Amino acid sequence: MHRQIAQFLRHLDAERNASPHTLKAYREDLISLADYLADDAGLTPEPASITTAELRGYVAALAEAGFAKSSIARRLASVRSFFRFGQREGWAQSNPATALRNPRKSRKLPHFLTTDEIGRLLAAPPKKGKQGIRDRAILETLYSAGLRVSELVGMNDGDIDFEQGIVHVRGKGRKERLAPIGSYARGALEEWLAVRELSPREASGREAPVFTNRFGTRLTTRSVGRMLEKHIATASLDGRTSPHTLRHSFATHLLDRGADIRSVQELLGHKSLVTTQIYTHVSTSTLRAAYEKAHPRAG
Repeated sequence: MHRQIAQFLRHLDAERNASPHTLKAYREDLISLADYLADDAGLTPEPASITTAELRGYVAALAEAGFAKSSIARRLASVRSFFRFGQREGWAQSNPATALRNPRKSRKLPHFLTTDEIGRLLAAPPKKGKQGIRDRAILETLYSAGLRVSELVGMNDGDIDFEQGIVHVRGKGRKERLAPIGSYARGALEEWLAVRELSPREASGREAPVFTNRFGTRLTTRSVGRMLEKHIATASLDGRTSPHTLRHSFATHLLDRGADIRSVQELLGHKSLVTTQIYTHVSTSTLRAAYEKAHPRAG
């Protein structure tokens, strides 16, 4: 997509004599879309494969991030022009932005757990037995580092630096990042690795999978989901809670406690700030609810 964006900008400059300000605006608008799609799908797709549904998701993300309707309209105009040019050049068969008129207000805000609820979930696995030790290490690591489940199950022994308190994460689209982990997660991981047994089928040393099943082979994302369902029931938590809820909770709690959004963007591995900004609205809505409940003249 970046190649086509560069081609489109050259067209604006050479054929339409666009001003530097206009070129800058088009570039920012289209790179924003490319970054959003990369965060959503794991890689930046070719323009010909982009659908109207994906563009609707982008518009919704802009609205959730607090962009004014005028700003969203301008970005949509840039996208429509980009695809019209693509149709002319032959690298786009249709214009998926044509059907988009008015920006949608928002999608549902992501579900997250309070710090008390997180505490109940982390206390749910049995304290004794390999499975309980493993499950607690999984939950502590997911919450401490804000990992996707796919990132967690892909971790190898060599990805953990216990001395520095950092894990090397391989995210979507082969993007890599370093994520800090707290003392509770480090302790839970050390306790699990002390009792973990590996199948002869698995690699040893730095390539050994951190989290394994009862057969000693690498754990799957589906197994993590089933494990979490069991502990959610034990902790009497909202049924909407999923493995991704711990990632949502990680981001929300950081922002609630004063972390700046750019740092949270880096910790989550988001390429686009638009993807991260939804969490500012989660925090704001929580503050608003507390205000309306407690302030004598809020109503």
